[in-house]
Amino acid sequence: MNIRFSGFGGQGVVFSGVILGWAAVLDGKNAVQTQSYGSEARGGACKCDVIIDDTEIYELEPVKLDILIAFSQTAYSKYHKFLKQDGLLFVDKYLVKPISHPKKTFTIPATDIALIKMQHKIMANMVMLGFMIAKTGLLKTESIEESIRTYVSDHLVEGNLGAFKTGLVYSK
Repeated sequence: MNIRFSGFGGQGVVFSGVILGWAAVLDGKNAVQTQSYGSEARGGACKCDVIIDDTEIYELEPVKLDILIAFSQTAYSKYHKFLKQDGLLFVDKYLVKPISHPKKTFTIPATDIALIKMQHKIMANMVMLGFMIAKTGLLKTESIEESIRTYVSDHLVEGNLGAFKTGLVYSK
């Protein structure tokens, strides 16, 4: 499974991939996570790829994507051409307007939800992660939650878990 998180620096794009990759390992799968971002710490172009497989993984970057998650129009415009014909597209509803819709396009106002429910738009990444996991069943929710507990500072764990669970609920 080839997944790409994309957007701008400061949206938690890379962090989402780290969480997903470790959760895959906790689920007993192999995972490779790579990232690329512009020289600007915040606001520069950013992507994070996660490859998950039951067998050994030999590539570092996917050629074609099974799942594309876009948090900005620029990222969508740059990467949608790499999405497989039957791939899944997940976009932040008010930040991305897909030009062409693959058969399976999922939208969620992740940034708005994070701002309203968590009072921090930076948690949109966890809202989107929960939404994607609920829609795909890619990994166990318990593995994602454990990965969050592993990588998030103690004082931010509950907020990130809450954002993830909000995304799960929103998918219904």
